[in-house]
Amino acid sequence: MQLRPNQRQKIDASDDAGFYSFPRFVTHVDPGFIQQLTDLYRDRLGPHTRILDLMSSWVSHLPAEMEFAHVEGHGMNAEELASNKRLNSYFVQDLNQNPKLPLGDRDFDAVLNTVSVQYLQYPEAVFAEIYRILKPGGTAIISFSNRMFFEKAIQAWRDAAEASRIELVKAYFQSVSGFTSPEVIARPARAANLYQWFGGASGDPFYAVIASRQT
Repeated sequence: MQLRPNQRQKIDASDDAGFYSFPRFVTHVDPGFIQQLTDLYRDRLGPHTRILDLMSSWVSHLPAEMEFAHVEGHGMNAEELASNKRLNSYFVQDLNQNPKLPLGDRDFDAVLNTVSVQYLQYPEAVFAEIYRILKPGGTAIISFSNRMFFEKAIQAWRDAAEASRIELVKAYFQSVSGFTSPEVIARPARAANLYQWFGGASGDPFYAVIASRQT
């Protein structure tokens, strides 16, 4: 799957570095979404493993009780990343300018991407990099809701319904030979509202697409 040139376009075509030059110390999804994401990480991530939090910020939503061998952070704002207490180290890089990650082959047990996949203009290249740096059996977890900086999301994402966005992320994985068949977790807003009855506070839909490197 290759996006067409028009599908990669953003409403705000200015340099992303300028847009992200000042820190935003906010969470971009509600507490119920965050709790579901943390629970998913608790279930799918192993302790004492190497994690890459791709397109991260000042918080990674990892379970507080879990210890990891190393958590590498990547993002667009150094001040946000420096404030993230779960990161052992971090780097700043605009993946829309250079999707090549400065990381070794088969070096990570998991790659996480939280509510940011909608901003990738060349997702095929980035997912190829995710595959490259994952160890065999390593897992990538791409989570998202329906929120976004609309002016910075690509047209393919802006124009898609929520179900179509799931298919889009599945297609990103499928564009790279060697990933397992993507697994989907989909809890639309009406299901998330039920979550409130059980002590959650989510009105945001929760979506995750998960795949592992086979060899």
